Amino acid sequence: MRWSKAFAAVAVAALALVGASASAAPTVSPAPTPETGAVPWRAPADALRRTRLAGLTPERHEFFQYHVHAHLDIVLNGRAVRVPSAIGINIHDPGVKSGQLPDGTMAYGSIDLCDQPCISPLHTHDDTGVLHTESKHNSPNRLGQFFTEWAVNLSARCVGGYCAPKAAIAFYVDGQAYHGDPRAIQLTNLKEIAIVIGTPPKKIPSTFPTG
Repeated sequence: MRWSKAFAAVAVAALALVGASASAAPTVSPAPTPETGAVPWRAPADALRRTRLAGLTPERHEFFQYHVHAHLDIVLNGRAVRVPSAIGINIHDPGVKSGQLPDGTMAYGSIDLCDQPCISPLHTHDDTGVLHTESKHNSPNRLGQFFTEWAVNLSARCVGGYCAPKAAIAFYVDGQAYHGDPRAIQLTNLKEIAIVIGTPPKKIPSTFPTG
């Protein structure tokens, strides 16, 4: 499949936490489990409706006029949270192909042409945390659009059901603390975004491996 090379290049991205360079702040209490909105956060079944809610237009195939990869790490009490495959993709469309990765998880894509719109210009092919923008418009999408597609709450004080002050919430871009609106973070090429909920990891990722 033509996207298998890209998967191979980013499959180790989930290990970014191990090789990161910036130190996290110590002595933060673990985030308690909320009554609603706790992990795991699965890919929604209504992918294309969520795409439109994010202000994006689903297409019948990927466009590569503007093709960039950002990476998202989410850490809850020191442990990585899975970013699912197929966010922004209707995996039930016959035009969408699938394949099993070496770790046993499924990846979706390699679309020649669907009969109906089947894929958002902002999506995940696999569960490595790589956010793909494959668009005919030469402008970056935003993190808030991705979380709308994912159907997970995102604001400066909440991620999913985890909210300050009960749960400490911190955002990092390329290893540096970010104090603005997380929904406005642009998904430009090779940008590393880390969201830390509760107890932080020993290291905050600042980059992600690409091959």
